[in-house]
Amino acid sequence: MSAFLPKDEAEASDYVKSCYASGQSLTLMGNGTRQHLGRPIVTAHTLTTSAMSGITLYEPSELVIRAKAGTPVSEIEKVIAAKGQMLPFEAMDLRHVYGTQGEPTVGGLTATGLSGPRRIQQGGVRDHLIGVSFINGRGELIKSGGRVMKNVTGLDLVKISCGAHGTLGLLAELTFKLRPKPETEATLLINGLSDARGIEALCLAMGTPYEVSASAHLPSGSTRDPAQTLIRIENFASSVTYRVEQLAHALKAFGVWEILNAQDSAQLWHKIANVTLLPSSSALWRLSVPPTKAAACVAQIKAHMSIDYHYDWSGGLIWVSCATDNAAASMHIRAAVTAAQGHAILIRAPDQLRATHPVFEPQSEAMMKLNASIKASLDPKGLFNPGRMYAGL
Repeated sequence: MSAFLPKDEAEASDYVKSCYASGQSLTLMGNGTRQHLGRPIVTAHTLTTSAMSGITLYEPSELVIRAKAGTPVSEIEKVIAAKGQMLPFEAMDLRHVYGTQGEPTVGGLTATGLSGPRRIQQGGVRDHLIGVSFINGRGELIKSGGRVMKNVTGLDLVKISCGAHGTLGLLAELTFKLRPKPETEATLLINGLSDARGIEALCLAMGTPYEVSASAHLPSGSTRDPAQTLIRIENFASSVTYRVEQLAHALKAFGVWEILNAQDSAQLWHKIANVTLLPSSSALWRLSVPPTKAAACVAQIKAHMSIDYHYDWSGGLIWVSCATDNAAASMHIRAAVTAAQGHAILIRAPDQLRATHPVFEPQSEAMMKLNASIKASLDPKGLFNPGRMYAGL
């Protein structure tokens, strides 16, 4: 069935109202670059926001931008870069992960809520989303938030819209707080550390006053040898030079650190952010665990299967690629993550596995009831992306 492409909020609202009246479900999407994230679903209709595109507000002096949901992220980044600004959370591009085409949209970015390496310093997508317009399951246009950061009481519609994977409403327009773009960057690199030792270095670096903006450990394996431990510093050139020197001295117990220049540093972190360093033809997991338990979590998984993996966020984020994409692999990975007091998302796998086993971290009965009540309040007939995150929601 062909997709409906509304050109504005009014057309989108009318279409949702018709679906509400008939009780017919809807798949919501932008340009489809992340459409394989989540449980596979079948709906009566598809609505795409790709024609709802354009920047509707940009105030460089206030560090605020607002754009329609179908606006390509690359378009936003180009406009704000011309003013020396950036999206602070280092937006991820999952086209390599899924082998998809087209341009990632700001709506898809918000719906999935996935952030890159800079999240460890600046926060994630949700932290910088300050306003949202969306169409609920009755076809009503809802606006929440504005152009400034503020506290709220009651249900925070801005924050719950981020990472809801289109299950609560059709995102129409998003407002973000920006940050000044660093003048330059450099990355400290040391070779040959074990997972545990590398994560120890990263955690120590994060505890220094030198404002680390990214920290990752790439273990030795099928795609590299030796292991690499990486720490990024950003800001003005003179500040970067000073902080790199001081940080290398503070971490001298781990060995001699090399320094990657700005160009090499940017290229490497782009690969880490977009998970292009891991094989693209296997199951892919995103594990969130306490950094101090990351190495042990990986060791427990490796005891049962062969994997490629690397650590981001000082070990707090583990990307795991495994050729084994079956129920046993899912069981072993979730058991290791549970033991580490973390949670896991199955980012890429065959439809059959994603349909029969949890993609997102299983929720308690109480949390499922809470999620169901929020879903019912915004999408009472369950029209939007039904079952995308959890069966029955």
